[in-house]
Amino acid sequence: MQLEVRPDPAEVGRARRWARSRLAGSGIEADEPLAETLILLVSELVTNAVVHTGCPAVLRLSLPGVAGESATVRLEVADSSDRAPVPRCVDGDATGGRGLALVDGLADRWGWSPEGAGKRIWCELDRIDRSRGAAEACVTGASAYEGLAFEAV
Repeated sequence: MQLEVRPDPAEVGRARRWARSRLAGSGIEADEPLAETLILLVSELVTNAVVHTGCPAVLRLSLPGVAGESATVRLEVADSSDRAPVPRCVDGDATGGRGLALVDGLADRWGWSPEGAGKRIWCELDRIDRSRGAAEACVTGASAYEGLAFEAV
């Protein structure tokens, strides 16, 4: 399922409402931590697309068809800008620039790839016992930021 998003910051709220409306049919409850995390990731990725590229975008969600103990939710935002997403390090007073850091911290996996004249940024959330997943992340200490150069603002 997908939603076309205009290059207007007001579209971020519409994207969140659309994503929430899709959760009900997937067996993911609105107050479930996975749902709250998914809505935050929708906000961050759609904001990046409409604010930083100034281009229309397409939001896609792949949700499980039935409730179950484990399933993967995939969120993708494609836009027509060929500019690669650039993770940034920002100081404590900055009011922006943390979107990809949030995606990195909240998603189980994320990445991006060129697509036609633009790109697709994606992330995945595993519907598992989130406390177990958090413990495993602390043990491995792996981050999608390893090896990346950061742009100072």
